[in-house]
Amino acid sequence: MLLNELFDTSHADNPEVSGLTADSRKVEPGFVFVALPGSSVDGRDYVDEALAKGAAAIVCDAPLENAKDVPVPVLHVADGRRELALAAARMTPKQPGTMAAVTGTAGKTSVASFLRQLWLSMDQAGAMIGTTGVEAPGKKTYGSLTTPDPVMLHSLLDALAADGVTHCSMEASSHGLDQRRLDGVKLSVAGFTNLGRDHLDYHTDMDDYLRAKLRLFDTLMMPGQPAVIFADDAYSASMVAASKARGLDVHTVGRGGSLIALKRVEQHRTEQIAELTHGGQVYRVCLPLAGEFQLANALVAVGMALASGSDAAAVFNAMQNLRGAPGRLERVGQTSEGAPVYVDYAHKPEALESVLTALRPYTTGDLVVVFGCGGDRDPGKRPIMGEIAARLADRVIVTDDNPRTEEAALIRRAVLDAATGAQEIGDRREAIFEAVHALGGGDTLVVAGKGHEEGQIVGEHVLPFSDHAVVRDALSAREADGAR
Repeated sequence: MLLNELFDTSHADNPEVSGLTADSRKVEPGFVFVALPGSSVDGRDYVDEALAKGAAAIVCDAPLENAKDVPVPVLHVADGRRELALAAARMTPKQPGTMAAVTGTAGKTSVASFLRQLWLSMDQAGAMIGTTGVEAPGKKTYGSLTTPDPVMLHSLLDALAADGVTHCSMEASSHGLDQRRLDGVKLSVAGFTNLGRDHLDYHTDMDDYLRAKLRLFDTLMMPGQPAVIFADDAYSASMVAASKARGLDVHTVGRGGSLIALKRVEQHRTEQIAELTHGGQVYRVCLPLAGEFQLANALVAVGMALASGSDAAAVFNAMQNLRGAPGRLERVGQTSEGAPVYVDYAHKPEALESVLTALRPYTTGDLVVVFGCGGDRDPGKRPIMGEIAARLADRVIVTDDNPRTEEAALIRRAVLDAATGAQEIGDRREAIFEAVHALGGGDTLVVAGKGHEEGQIVGEHVLPFSDHAVVRDALSAREADGAR
């Protein structure tokens, strides 16, 4: 592809382009290097490295010193991140015909997974892209970013379309939206779950965080397209207002929903029975997942399926066979006395509160939680989560999550200061073993914070660690001790 085709310009020098990247380490001969400013590094500092590797052109959205001396075309653009996304979409243009994006603080992974499952139940070739990786018919891979960078994303979408995938759901993180990673995606439907405190190490405040989320609705979606919004969140009105101002076809779901209204729900330990209304019809659905937050996520997914053209009867019927996303209130095992142990990804205040609230009604003994907070992330949520745990659980063990480059003990101390009566065990494996060993009949344990993750980030290293595996080891050790 020629440079002017890739970036929609009319530069006098119009070389053939063989690739595109914003990472100077990945530059190959014939590539365009997009020199983006970052939080800690500036891509313009790596232009010489890119040129030495054979870059065919440089793109930047800030002045480049000595640009006239650069021996290849230098394009100055208004928004380098957006231009990178649009160029990536032009270079690898194929996408599944139905693209769905869901945003919110909690529930994105579950909604994307549920939506894929609904499509598959109707024999539609569905895929999902999100925190737990990429899932598509016949393949499952794992990634580390909720929303991949544009070059990776469009290469992936192109490959999925080539493999016959017609429907794809994806998570739209606030980082991804703010950094324009989705700007080249041809969206068909968008969804919103909820908004709570998160990523305030990146966003300046909650208003800035909200603006990033709103971008899915007020910028990326086109007038007339459907937006499905959970009706019962404190920020739902803001999402509805922005969507209507954009001219979107707005649908709400939940207790106050217009597309799907939740009229009644019976909660059970492993399922919930919901009475829903849609299009003048009443549907009685048994969702095989615990916790009303899971039902809320399922309703957003069902709403997105309906808004993108799926048959209502088929969708509500398929809702009864939904499986939870990995590490989302996932029951990993139980003791011989019947005390269940769950693993959940809750690593933000509202998510931890939702999980503990969901488990409380079915716990006749003590509700026990093991959790920590991540390093190099919003420190303000640490005491908030400590207070929630101490208020809603009977026994709390504060341990390490992903300390990254921070001092782990200081992170734990910030949590413990607000978690009256909590126990401190820094080693996560030891903390889980201690919690499992102390369980009595009627107790419930939830290990929160890491969910599906299979590593623990300590310093600059990722050490092998799985909450699932450690819980199973602890349960096995407990049974072996009891057998002696």
